[in-house]
Amino acid sequence: MAEGENMENQGSLLVHRSLSVDTSSQSLFWKPVMVFYHPSMKKLAKDVVDLGRREAKLPKHKNQYRSVELCDFIQWRKFRDGWPDIFINNIDQVVGRDVIFVASFHTPEVMFEELSLIYSFPRYFVRSFCLILPFFPTGTMERIDHEGQVVTAKSLAVMLSAIPLAARGPAQIIIFDIHALQERFYFSYNIIPRLLSAIPYLIKELKKLPDNGNLAIAFPDDGAHKRFSSLFRDWPLIMCIKTRQGDERHVIIKEGDPTGRHVVIIDDLVQTGGTLIECSKVLQSQGATAISLFVTHPVFPERSWEKFTSKDPVPFSNFWITDSIPHALEISEHKPFKLLSLAEAIVDSLLTLDLQK
Repeated sequence: MAEGENMENQGSLLVHRSLSVDTSSQSLFWKPVMVFYHPSMKKLAKDVVDLGRREAKLPKHKNQYRSVELCDFIQWRKFRDGWPDIFINNIDQVVGRDVIFVASFHTPEVMFEELSLIYSFPRYFVRSFCLILPFFPTGTMERIDHEGQVVTAKSLAVMLSAIPLAARGPAQIIIFDIHALQERFYFSYNIIPRLLSAIPYLIKELKKLPDNGNLAIAFPDDGAHKRFSSLFRDWPLIMCIKTRQGDERHVIIKEGDPTGRHVVIIDDLVQTGGTLIECSKVLQSQGATAISLFVTHPVFPERSWEKFTSKDPVPFSNFWITDSIPHALEISEHKPFKLLSLAEAIVDSLLTLDLQK
């Protein structure tokens, strides 16, 4: 028997064996949604499952939502040459099931092993597939300013668009605060991007502050202002911009007044943090009484977050970050960092569609 024919027969036997247990499509539908995860995102995946279960059991949600279960049976191994050797135990359990995978593409190495798994799930006859990818890592390289540049945001979108169709149709991808909203159009029609924001959950935290009536919201550049300013309706806004003076670039205040205000600087991500620090220094020099910061994605290469733990040059009151990137958990153990988990935002999104009965 040819190898291809043998593999096809094995696939048919797999489907037959799984569905022979219970051929009712309704019974498959009522089974819990399966949540898998990359090891680096275990904490976030567990938080999503725990919160999802609690929401489903609330009296006001009685018989409205399906349950979720954390699936712990992926073996993330490597061959001796370093290439991934991944195995999904109990693979027959995913047949006809709704599957969620919590991913993190924080390095090219983990991205490859995760894509290998992601491409496999629909081919094992899952009913639907949802990828939770909180951070879209190549989002800042979304356009060409000079001929010869490579738009890697488009490249990654093409890779994700190659996820095979599940039984119910295209896979969905949940991404938080993607760098530029137009990047949704980099994906093909074979995939459905769901672009969410962590800002509404930050606003809940800001309203808990004792001085919430004296806040002002600042943006370190025009891009952040355009992206997020419409979400902040309760506080005055300040916009900073970068100007060039000779060979040097400086941050200045273009609009707004920080005098006497606790200023919260907002951006989608941070790399080394140089712009945030320069913006903070300018705001403080112009009369801000306190400075806090928020970014959804704390990239911080080479532990550059450490410069924010010192009170020099600016003593930061708070630096909120989310767990969109695995090392956020370590960073949040150091003041002034505070972790704002995306679990609530993810569950809220899943309840609108994926967990509906």
